[in-house]
Amino acid sequence: MKQILMGVVMAASIGASAAASDLRSLKIAPDADWTFLADTVMGGVSEGQAEVITEGKTYLRLTGTVSTANNGGFIQVRQKLSEPLAKEKTGVRLVVRGNGETYYVHLRSRSTRLPWQYYQAPFETSADWTEVQLPFEAFEASGRLMRGSPSVDTIKSVGIVAFGKDHEALVEVREVGFY
Repeated sequence: MKQILMGVVMAASIGASAAASDLRSLKIAPDADWTFLADTVMGGVSEGQAEVITEGKTYLRLTGTVSTANNGGFIQVRQKLSEPLAKEKTGVRLVVRGNGETYYVHLRSRSTRLPWQYYQAPFETSADWTEVQLPFEAFEASGRLMRGSPSVDTIKSVGIVAFGKDHEALVEVREVGFY
C-alpha cells in the first residue's frame, strides 16, 4: 500500500499520537498528518514527494531532487505535535535508512515564527535500517536571534529534511519519537 504526498504545500491524511511507553512517537501511517514542503514556496526549483509505504512494516519515504538554484535547496516532510513534549525529554529518536546522504531533523517551536527559522541536527543514512538518537543540545538554531537550542516544552513540529546541497534525496523513516 502506498499513499503519496506531492505538491508545493500539501497536507495529507498521513496525526501525532502518544505512545503508551515513555517514548512518545509520531505516527507513520496512511492516516497520519504529515505535510510535504519544497523550496518552491520561496521560488526554488527543488522537486520531490513523500509517501507512506506498507511493505511488512510501514514507513515514510521522502524522495526528490534538491537544487540550490534560484536560492532554493530543500524538500521536507513535517508533522505538528498534538501536545507539548514533557520537559524531561532529552532528544529525538529515529529509525532510518537511505542512500548514504546526510539528512536533517528540523524542529520548530513557539519562538520560530518566520518560515526560515528552525533548529537543525544532521543524521547519516545507509542502506540498512539504523537507529539514530539526536540530543536536543545537538540542534543548532538557523539564525543568530534564536536561542542556542530549542526549549523542549515549546517544540511544535518535527521535519525530516533533504537540505543545503544539490543531490538526489532518498530517506526512509520507520520511527520518529522522543526519549
